[in-house]
Amino acid sequence: MSPSKALKSKNAAVIGGGPAGLIAAESLARAGVAVTVYDQMPSLGRKFLMAGRGGLNLTHSEPLAEFLKRYGDADELLLAAVSDFPPAALRAWADELGADTFVGSSGRVFPKALKTSPLLRTWLLRLGNLGVTVKLRHRWEGWDEDGQLRFNAGGKEISVKADVVVLAAGGASWPRLGSDGRWAEILRQQHIAVEPLQPSNCGFTASWSDVLRGFAGQPLKRMAITFGERSARGEAMVTQTGIEGGAIYALSSPIRDAINKHGAATITIDLLPDVTAAKLGERLAAPRGKQSLSNFLRKNTHLAAVALSLLHEAALAKGLQLSVLPPAKIAALIKAVPVKLTGVQPIETAISSAGGIRFSELDNHFMLKKSRGVFVAGEMLDWEAPTGGYLLQASFATGIAAAKGALNWLRRSPA
Repeated sequence: MSPSKALKSKNAAVIGGGPAGLIAAESLARAGVAVTVYDQMPSLGRKFLMAGRGGLNLTHSEPLAEFLKRYGDADELLLAAVSDFPPAALRAWADELGADTFVGSSGRVFPKALKTSPLLRTWLLRLGNLGVTVKLRHRWEGWDEDGQLRFNAGGKEISVKADVVVLAAGGASWPRLGSDGRWAEILRQQHIAVEPLQPSNCGFTASWSDVLRGFAGQPLKRMAITFGERSARGEAMVTQTGIEGGAIYALSSPIRDAINKHGAATITIDLLPDVTAAKLGERLAAPRGKQSLSNFLRKNTHLAAVALSLLHEAALAKGLQLSVLPPAKIAALIKAVPVKLTGVQPIETAISSAGGIRFSELDNHFMLKKSRGVFVAGEMLDWEAPTGGYLLQASFATGIAAAKGALNWLRRSPA
């Protein structure tokens, strides 16, 4: 995109230095707009760096039609943004930064370095070369009476006049990294509808016994979780207060909603999803001899101690003793261990957040209908997605879409 003479006299304020804000800043700067990124933290991309701590999962390689289904009942505007800037485009962008990507065995896409820091360093250099200015430790406080942006910078209030604004301040998970959700009240005061921010891709509480709490930190591997009509395979981790992990995160939205509505929710865990109940029953029908039940189950099922403890606890919750159950009943329990979840872990510990600005508050270019020239991107919007690359993909895609909307607005605005 070659810079336009008309745009060289324009300036943009981008509020938030995460992926959505930075990609919006890049898009605007490439078009010739003078861009300043404001962030309340001492450095940019803190949550982005945290996302890469275990390997930066940028996106996913599955076909786009399947990819879009991961956003559930998300607004068509979000789906259009992801379709316009799909996973292939994000991979190409990363490759241009020298962060060549590869597809893992699960279909997830990672940079070969498996870290955020090399990509972010190169990205920030690119932004600097494009003339993007960065203002750190600037906390956005809304607008003043003249419609200028208000910031608190080191205890001093400053006002900024911008031709166009992109809001990309993130959601409310991991607030110590900068996404604290303070903006929600600022926008509500402007009569902009904001859905309450809730934990997403989060853990849940359960009333474990002291025995099961002793297994805190140990994983339940290669299992499947079912809640309602939805299932997810993978791993989960027993914690002192409940359960968390990839398979749980994949179902966190309906589980959270059920707990909010009913006060509790019961999931079922298949501890051996690759073994049929009939086959498992045959194994357990073998003579036990003088073995203890625990040793017999361990040898015939190869389940870890934490899984066997969960099995015993589920039986006791039903008023049953595993030692007196016939093999077929034990097999059935292994295939569907009920676990009652009693609460949602705090949003501060969640990977992402749900809720945010309703899409009905936006026009088709991601501009707030009640604040002309103000565009929104990323987790500030009311959508959610599972882990696996879908969160970052939508953050980048909405950042691109908001920047395109801002450029169209600027081109129509008088010089």
